[in-house]
Amino acid sequence: MVAVAVGNVDVAHMAWAAARDVATAVPAMGAPVKVAVDSAHGLALAKDVTATVASPPFMCAAMDGYAVRGLGPWRVVGKVLAGAAPLPHKLMPGEGAEIGTGAIVPDGTDAVIPYEQCQVEHDIVTAEPPTRRHIRHAGEDFPVGEVVASAGQRVTAAVAGVVAQSGVDVVWVTPQPSVWLIVTGDEVITSGVPVAGQVREAHTAVVAALTGRAGGVFAGRTVIGDDPQLLRQELEATSAKVVVVSGSSSAGRADHLREVLTGMGGRWLIDGVACRPGHPQGLGQTVDGRWVVSLPGNPFAGMVAGLTLLEPLVSSLAGRDPAKALRLPVSGHVGPYEHGVRLVPVTLDDRGGAVVIAGSRPGSLRAVARADAVAVIEPGWTDGAVAELLLVP
Repeated sequence: MVAVAVGNVDVAHMAWAAARDVATAVPAMGAPVKVAVDSAHGLALAKDVTATVASPPFMCAAMDGYAVRGLGPWRVVGKVLAGAAPLPHKLMPGEGAEIGTGAIVPDGTDAVIPYEQCQVEHDIVTAEPPTRRHIRHAGEDFPVGEVVASAGQRVTAAVAGVVAQSGVDVVWVTPQPSVWLIVTGDEVITSGVPVAGQVREAHTAVVAALTGRAGGVFAGRTVIGDDPQLLRQELEATSAKVVVVSGSSSAGRADHLREVLTGMGGRWLIDGVACRPGHPQGLGQTVDGRWVVSLPGNPFAGMVAGLTLLEPLVSSLAGRDPAKALRLPVSGHVGPYEHGVRLVPVTLDDRGGAVVIAGSRPGSLRAVARADAVAVIEPGWTDGAVAELLLVP
């Protein structure tokens, strides 16, 4: 596998928006595969879907009631329900036919009058002159040959439904990238009560949630000590398209990832981002084309890095269109970071804005656990100004 170039990038303390753009610019992985529409939920379409049948495929009733022609009263001369054969003859003036929603409208029909507007006695229907036709025309939703879902769209329930309506049973999708997490740190434990000097591992849930939301598959994790040889072994052992490494991201004696990846022949596209928290985060690539996302060991800083680099990277690999930015007014006290952006947890209010949650710290998830989103606060931001929001997974 050949390493994929994303462009010439300055890797030193990259601006937050530029770093996110680098992760978003990664091309989709692998050749498209065909899957049944019912099995495609959450995947990204690799090719446009073109309708093979029109919707509706014929002129049909939009309401339960009576199909009528001319002025009333109308004599009922037949009945037609959804899925049944059409009325075998054309309606004449003064005639009507009982009809169900979705049934083929008889030839000659001027309008369908809903049941609740009709009075029926001895097969004679009376009603006020109709003001609406309640008839759907063939192809009014989409004709044969129209694109009903585009490449890059995520297959939601609605997308799957419209694809099925269009007569298509299988679709081309981009394969899901797999994600493996390597947790580093001599102090990290995964269960039980920590003793002095130990901490509980807190990155797995965040990485798994971001991976799933972005369209990837969380394949699992390993936990290792602060040993560069072990780290290299784990990086070489996993076949996952994306390897996330928590910890080992800064410049301390126990932070080995930079040197290990470089020693393996890999490269760094991003080595530090101008933000607080989360500035030691990075994005690299192995010589065989796998991606490495470096997350700071502090849990909230790690989540920030996951939102900044991991989620857009996995989404891009999964072939999804870039997510639309959510921007809302943000109120509260924040000390902006003059050299980049500050990321703070916020709650959404009922006035269409967001409110800063006080007490956020890089090493704690307590504040963000109460949040709806993380606000990206630019250096020139003032209380009440608009900021970009990243929804908490």
